[in-house]
Amino acid sequence: MINSNEYYYKKDENYEIVGLCMEVHRLLGPGLLEIVYKDALEIEFKNKNIPYEREKEYNVEYKGMILPHKFYADFVVYGDIILEVKSTKEISNDHLAQTLNYMKLADTPVGIIANFQNKSLVHKRLINT
Repeated sequence: MINSNEYYYKKDENYEIVGLCMEVHRLLGPGLLEIVYKDALEIEFKNKNIPYEREKEYNVEYKGMILPHKFYADFVVYGDIILEVKSTKEISNDHLAQTLNYMKLADTPVGIIANFQNKSLVHKRLINT
Protein backbone atom coordinates (compact mmCIF):
# COMPACT_ATOMS: atom_id res chain seq x y z
CA MET A 1 0.00 0.00 0.00
CA ILE A 2 1.14 3.53 -0.70
CA ASN A 3 0.00 6.84 0.72
CA SER A 4 -2.05 9.64 -0.80
CA ASN A 5 0.85 10.52 -3.10
CA GLU A 6 0.37 7.17 -4.85
CA TYR A 7 -0.11 8.77 -8.26
CA TYR A 8 3.32 10.32 -8.03
CA TYR A 9 5.09 7.20 -6.78
CA LYS A 10 8.32 6.93 -8.76
CA LYS A 11 6.91 9.32 -11.35
CA ASP A 12 10.32 10.15 -12.87
CA GLU A 13 11.23 6.48 -13.13
CA ASN A 14 7.90 5.72 -14.79
CA TYR A 15 8.45 8.46 -17.38
CA GLU A 16 11.94 7.16 -18.04
CA ILE A 17 10.72 3.58 -18.57
CA VAL A 18 7.90 4.65 -20.89
CA GLY A 19 10.33 6.93 -22.75
CA LEU A 20 12.67 4.00 -23.37
CA CYS A 21 9.72 1.91 -24.58
CA MET A 22 8.85 4.73 -26.99
CA GLU A 23 12.45 4.85 -28.22
CA VAL A 24 12.47 1.09 -28.85
CA HIS A 25 9.11 1.34 -30.64
CA ARG A 26 10.32 4.29 -32.73
CA LEU A 27 13.41 2.38 -33.89
CA LEU A 28 11.92 -1.10 -34.36
CA GLY A 29 8.37 -0.20 -35.33
CA PRO A 30 5.25 -2.24 -34.61
CA GLY A 31 4.49 -5.88 -35.25
CA LEU A 32 7.54 -7.79 -34.03
CA LEU A 33 7.49 -10.53 -31.42
CA GLU A 34 7.53 -9.54 -27.74
CA ILE A 35 10.95 -11.14 -27.27
CA VAL A 36 12.51 -8.69 -29.74
CA TYR A 37 11.20 -5.68 -27.81
CA LYS A 38 12.39 -7.24 -24.54
CA ASP A 39 15.87 -7.73 -25.98
CA ALA A 40 15.96 -4.10 -27.14
CA LEU A 41 14.68 -2.83 -23.78
CA GLU A 42 17.37 -4.81 -21.99
CA ILE A 43 19.99 -3.02 -24.09
CA GLU A 44 18.42 0.34 -23.22
CA PHE A 45 18.35 -0.46 -19.49
CA LYS A 46 22.01 -1.52 -19.58
CA ASN A 47 23.08 1.55 -21.58
CA LYS A 48 21.27 3.91 -19.17
CA ASN A 49 22.51 2.04 -16.05
CA ILE A 50 18.93 1.42 -14.97
CA PRO A 51 18.65 -1.43 -12.47
CA TYR A 52 16.39 -4.21 -13.74
CA GLU A 53 15.72 -7.92 -13.55
CA ARG A 54 14.42 -9.78 -16.57
CA GLU A 55 11.97 -12.69 -16.33
CA LYS A 56 11.85 -12.31 -12.56
CA GLU A 57 10.43 -15.46 -11.00
CA TYR A 58 7.69 -15.36 -8.37
CA ASN A 59 6.38 -18.22 -6.27
CA VAL A 60 2.82 -18.60 -5.09
CA GLU A 61 2.32 -19.67 -1.49
CA TYR A 62 -0.75 -21.53 -0.32
CA LYS A 63 -1.24 -22.54 3.33
CA GLY A 64 2.47 -22.32 3.98
CA MET A 65 3.43 -24.34 0.91
CA ILE A 66 4.96 -23.14 -2.34
CA LEU A 67 2.85 -24.20 -5.31
CA PRO A 68 4.68 -25.81 -8.26
CA HIS A 69 3.51 -23.19 -10.79
CA LYS A 70 5.64 -20.05 -10.91
CA PHE A 71 5.02 -16.66 -12.50
CA TYR A 72 7.58 -14.65 -14.46
CA ALA A 73 7.33 -10.88 -14.77
CA ASP A 74 8.94 -9.58 -17.97
CA PHE A 75 10.94 -6.94 -16.09
CA VAL A 76 11.22 -5.52 -12.60
CA VAL A 77 12.77 -2.08 -13.02
CA TYR A 78 14.22 0.08 -10.24
CA GLY A 79 13.57 -2.79 -7.85
CA ASP A 80 9.81 -2.38 -7.66
CA ILE A 81 8.19 -1.38 -10.97
CA ILE A 82 6.71 -4.28 -12.93
CA LEU A 83 7.03 -3.82 -16.71
CA GLU A 84 5.02 -6.17 -18.90
CA VAL A 85 5.79 -6.12 -22.62
CA LYS A 86 3.05 -7.00 -25.10
CA SER A 87 2.76 -7.18 -28.86
CA THR A 88 -0.95 -7.66 -29.38
CA LYS A 89 -3.86 -5.82 -30.99
CA GLU A 90 -4.92 -4.23 -27.70
CA ILE A 91 -4.31 -4.41 -23.98
CA SER A 92 -6.97 -6.75 -22.64
CA ASN A 93 -8.48 -7.33 -19.22
CA ASP A 94 -6.36 -10.50 -19.06
CA HIS A 95 -3.20 -8.39 -19.43
CA LEU A 96 -4.40 -6.06 -16.69
CA ALA A 97 -5.17 -8.99 -14.39
CA GLN A 98 -1.80 -10.61 -15.13
CA THR A 99 0.09 -7.43 -14.29
CA LEU A 100 -1.96 -6.83 -11.14
CA ASN A 101 -1.19 -10.41 -10.05
CA TYR A 102 2.55 -9.83 -10.57
CA MET A 103 2.30 -6.59 -8.60
CA LYS A 104 0.62 -8.46 -5.75
CA LEU A 105 3.21 -11.26 -5.78
CA ALA A 106 6.04 -8.71 -5.90
CA ASP A 107 4.38 -6.53 -3.24
CA THR A 108 4.90 -3.49 -5.43
CA PRO A 109 2.53 -0.59 -6.01
CA VAL A 110 3.29 0.19 -9.67
CA GLY A 111 3.03 -1.71 -12.92
CA ILE A 112 3.35 -0.67 -16.56
CA ILE A 113 2.01 -2.53 -19.57
CA ALA A 114 3.65 -1.51 -22.85
CA ASN A 115 2.05 -2.73 -26.09
CA PHE A 116 4.27 -2.46 -29.16
CA GLN A 117 1.84 -3.85 -31.76
CA ASN A 118 0.21 -0.61 -32.89
CA LYS A 119 1.41 2.32 -34.98
CA SER A 120 2.14 4.20 -31.73
CA LEU A 121 3.20 2.66 -28.43
CA VAL A 122 0.23 2.06 -26.12
CA HIS A 123 0.95 1.93 -22.42
CA LYS A 124 -0.99 1.72 -19.18
CA ARG A 125 0.24 2.48 -15.69
CA LEU A 126 -1.37 0.50 -12.90
CA ILE A 127 -1.42 1.59 -9.26
CA ASN A 128 -2.14 -0.91 -6.50
CA THR A 129 -3.64 1.04 -3.62
